[in-house]
Amino acid sequence: MLNIKNLSKTYSDGTQALKNINLSLPSGMIGLLGPNGAGKSTLLRTLATLQSPSTGEFTFDKIDAIRHPNALRAQLGYLPQNFGVYPHMSCVSLLEHMAVLKGIRNKKQLQQQIHRLLELTNLTQFANKNVTDFSGGMRQRFGIAQALLGDPKLVIMDEPTAGLDPAERDRLHDLLVTVSKDKLVLLSTHIVEDIENLCHHVALINSGKIIDNGPVQTLIEPLQNKLWLTHEKPTNGDIVLSKSYRYGQPHYRVFSESAPSQEALSINPTLQDRYFFDLTEGSVLPKEALRHAS
Repeated sequence: MLNIKNLSKTYSDGTQALKNINLSLPSGMIGLLGPNGAGKSTLLRTLATLQSPSTGEFTFDKIDAIRHPNALRAQLGYLPQNFGVYPHMSCVSLLEHMAVLKGIRNKKQLQQQIHRLLELTNLTQFANKNVTDFSGGMRQRFGIAQALLGDPKLVIMDEPTAGLDPAERDRLHDLLVTVSKDKLVLLSTHIVEDIENLCHHVALINSGKIIDNGPVQTLIEPLQNKLWLTHEKPTNGDIVLSKSYRYGQPHYRVFSESAPSQEALSINPTLQDRYFFDLTEGSVLPKEALRHAS
C-alpha cells in the first residue's frame, strides 16, 4: 500500500506543481491519468525519491520515504519517460552494470535474474545487441527489464507507451499486466485507453491536484444514464465531452440529465468520458453532486 499525505511541491521559480496530494493506492496496476502539464511527472519523480517534496509525506509498505529514502529505493523500480543509455553497450552488459549499481553482487543470482528478465521482456535473442540500436518498443521493454532488477515491490513508469505503434503497445500491455500481479505498478500516462485497458484503480490529476481516484467502474458510474450520442451540437448549455467523425458525420458525446435532442442515443460511459468531463466541466456541476448523482 502506498500512502501519500498532504504532498506539495513548489519549484524555485514559484511554480506550484503539486497541491496537497492525498492518496492511498493498493497493489496491482494503478493508473495516474492527466493531461500534459498536470503534475504527473513531478509526482512520480517525488515518489521515486529523485526530488524532495516541499511539504507532506508518503510511505510504502510502512517505509517512511522522506526519512528513509534508501530503504524505499531498495524496493523501487523506476522507468522515466525519457532515459539514456551508454553507447556501444549491449543489452545484457548494460543490465549487468545496472544490477551491480542496484546492489546485486552475487554473480549467479545476477545472471539468473537477467536471464529471467530477458525472457519476460522477449529480448533474449537481442541480448548482445546494442541498446542504442533498439526500436522504440524494444527500448521500452529494456527499460522495464532494468526497472525490475532486484525484484522491486513498487514500480513507477512514466508514459511507457508514448510514441509506440499499436503492435508494440499491445506487446507492452501484455508485459505490464504480467509484472503487476505481485507488485504495485504506478503507470502514468495521458493515453486514456491504456489506463482503461490495464488498470483496476485510477487517480485523476489536473493542475497539480487529485480530482478523484478509485476503481474505474466507480469513477464512471456517476455518468451512467447521463451520456448521449448525437449528431447535433447542443445549444442549451449541456456539456460536450468530445467530438469525433464517422463517415464525415460529426458525433458528439454529451453529458446531460436528459436527452439533448430527439435523435440522441443513450450510451454507456467510459473512463475517457470521465476524463474529458473533468477537463471541461469547470464549475458547471460541483464534484460532490457528480459523485452522488444517481
